[in-house]
Amino acid sequence: MKKIVAGIIADVDAGKTTLSEALLYKSGSLKKLGRVDHGNAHLDTNDLEKKRGITIFSHQTKLIYQDLQLSLVDTPGHLDFISQTEAVLPVVDYIILTIAANQPLSSHTKTLWRLLQKYRVPTFIFINKIDLAHHTQTEILNNLQAELSASCTLLTDDESIALNDERLLTQYLENSVLTTDEIAEAIRTRRIYPVLFGSALKLTGVEELLANLASLMQPRPATEELSYHIFKISHDDKNERLTWLRLLGGQLATKELLGSEKIQQIRSYDGDKFELVSQAGQGEIFVLTGLTKTYPGQVFGPGLSPITHEIQPILSYGVADTGGDLHTCLQALKILEDEDPLLKVTWNRTLDEISVQVMGEIQIEILTEILKERFNLGVSFAKGKILYKETITQAIEGVGHYEPLRHYAETHIYLEPSQNDGQVSYDNCCHPETLTTNFQSQIITALQAKEHLGVLAGYPLGNVKLTLVGGRSHPKHTEGGDFRQATWRAVRQGLMRLKEAGACQILEPWYRFEIHVTEEFVGLVMTDIGQLGGKLDYDGSGSLTGIAPVRTMRTYPATLRAFSHGSGQIDLAYAGYYPCDAQDEVIATADYEPVNDLDNTPQSVFCAHGAGYTVPWQEVNKLMHLPFYVQ
Repeated sequence: MKKIVAGIIADVDAGKTTLSEALLYKSGSLKKLGRVDHGNAHLDTNDLEKKRGITIFSHQTKLIYQDLQLSLVDTPGHLDFISQTEAVLPVVDYIILTIAANQPLSSHTKTLWRLLQKYRVPTFIFINKIDLAHHTQTEILNNLQAELSASCTLLTDDESIALNDERLLTQYLENSVLTTDEIAEAIRTRRIYPVLFGSALKLTGVEELLANLASLMQPRPATEELSYHIFKISHDDKNERLTWLRLLGGQLATKELLGSEKIQQIRSYDGDKFELVSQAGQGEIFVLTGLTKTYPGQVFGPGLSPITHEIQPILSYGVADTGGDLHTCLQALKILEDEDPLLKVTWNRTLDEISVQVMGEIQIEILTEILKERFNLGVSFAKGKILYKETITQAIEGVGHYEPLRHYAETHIYLEPSQNDGQVSYDNCCHPETLTTNFQSQIITALQAKEHLGVLAGYPLGNVKLTLVGGRSHPKHTEGGDFRQATWRAVRQGLMRLKEAGACQILEPWYRFEIHVTEEFVGLVMTDIGQLGGKLDYDGSGSLTGIAPVRTMRTYPATLRAFSHGSGQIDLAYAGYYPCDAQDEVIATADYEPVNDLDNTPQSVFCAHGAGYTVPWQEVNKLMHLPFYVQ
């Protein structure tokens, strides 16, 4: 029997969970069909999900159809919980992308499609709610081919399939027929994306979808070497910490060590129910207990690299009321951060302030309810602030020197601009003869261990590449933490020199928007978007698309609803980080003095006459012990 793990993704209200329910029912895994709006869907097991009628967390279920054993992972559809969806993409074999036939192709669906391209996930497309469609199937398919990929194809006949792929066309012309294996291989290698139509609520087209999944999905090749990908951390109703893992190769058993920790239980989940197994075999998703050091995105095995999320939080909310106990509130938020690292809980010890990073207001509402239901905390949050980032526009070699008495390290880090969607990347081009590989490893670890802040307003760095180019140790006096200190100071020293040169820049998050209004409001919307600093395209039919800063655009949905009397529709999706037009205002509001930020100092420490002394960043170049590596 083929073992396949597939995710099911969609924009909110496309009927994704309803489709999951229909697949379970038609395969015989469910005897009674549940409904999201009735609060009895098999996969919406959380009370908040039942109350809200949306999926908030990813859930797993299983079904068997013909010779297919399918582990199906249902994911959230709302933009605010897209990090849960993105976390699933690297671990699945296939994705079923669900699109509502009665709605325009949303910006969020296009964002999901870009994520599928990034993670290179083979994809089946199910056009749902076809009974409510305003367009013919041909028109819908043509739109998919124009908006997503020309390789979106129906599975109606071999010739139609062959016309979408040069290799398949050659095979068809030679043999006048395509084999199932040839079509399956084209799907697995993402040369074609099969499109099927139906209505999950009415069970139309569901069995056809199941039959195609069974015949066209191919399992990953078996590997004996242990490899796995951890994509989720959660806690059960007994507060047991659960590590969700896709086993890609090898086997795991209870009481076996995973890293330095012992596996206590191995669970196989179906909805909110599970069974205990003594051994986990490759190709499936399992849940491990007894582990405290695991984290989402953690990987182990040949050829696997840690995952960096493309979608990042864009808003920061401060805790206005901790519910009476700051320590208890911080502890609860840290547990939730353990489950979702993108939450990034921070505590300002000086001001006794706690803040979290999120995608939007719905996520904050859910977070407030979770704190109440799980931790009995009546926490409230202040108005959200835009999460800006800082970048650089020129390259420079920063130097950090750390030499208090009986310590020694000097590090040279090359800072350069990069297009990395608001992230920081790392590299190493230091020769082993310059610095031992052990010390090089310590420096790279130090670079990755810290969220580096910019020097304009103290916001996190983004679109920057940090490369180790050189350094020096002392045969007697260099200790473990010395290179950490020198490395962090090198980055800050480089940033301060770039600030002096006017080569630092504030970035801000932007939304991708799609607005639908009647003709009478088109001119008003175009004027508004221009005043909000956005850029748009208009297709002449009442549909306006483009990008605009979150700073100006986040309240526009309410404005649109007001002047259009509820008839206007707007769809927002994360578009990335771009230079901020209000940089001076952002810097003035932050009132940040980088030299006074003692946790991120640009100063170095040198030694003279048996004592260490601090050297301002401007003078480090004159006293450093090594020449510049990059001229």
